[in-house]
Amino acid sequence: MVRAGLTTERLVRAGAELADEVGFDQVTVSALARRFDVKVASLYSHLRNSQDLKTKIALLALEEMADRAAEALAGRSGKDALAAFANVYRDYAREHPGRYAAAQTRLDPETAAASAGVRHSRMTRALLRGYDLAEPDQTHAVRLLGSVFHGYVSLEMGGGFSHSAPDTQQTWERVLDSLDALLRNWPEPRP
Repeated sequence: MVRAGLTTERLVRAGAELADEVGFDQVTVSALARRFDVKVASLYSHLRNSQDLKTKIALLALEEMADRAAEALAGRSGKDALAAFANVYRDYAREHPGRYAAAQTRLDPETAAASAGVRHSRMTRALLRGYDLAEPDQTHAVRLLGSVFHGYVSLEMGGGFSHSAPDTQQTWERVLDSLDALLRNWPEPRP
């Protein structure tokens, strides 16, 4: 019998909250069952296993970030769009570290194709239209932005910049200025 009030959505949201509290790697069906003070077996009508829970948290995180990015990008272009988009990732990671980690989970191709990750790619390409990049440079730029955003956020969250001045916000702004300059003056490919 399904316990009253437990739904897949409620369990995934609670799992996402748990990830933010204890870290994504620590999220399991057992930990979630303890949170609801129920037996693990009572969750199996909603979740197949811990990996299923983690995949669902990843999908939730991608959806939440895509919604934020879409709102942030509305009516913006060029550097303004670039900064707004980048700040969505950084702010989300700060507010939801476990969910952000979940969003980095490798999904199987079918799940990935049906996820909000596709929206992220489209929005990245939309903001790059303001820089007039043709293929394959546009794909290179998508990869560059993802690498820089995720790399900076990961290092910052891990305390990698806490040992020295200047403030990380100043560096972040310089990084975005540099990306904007690079995208406006994209180098020609090497022969």
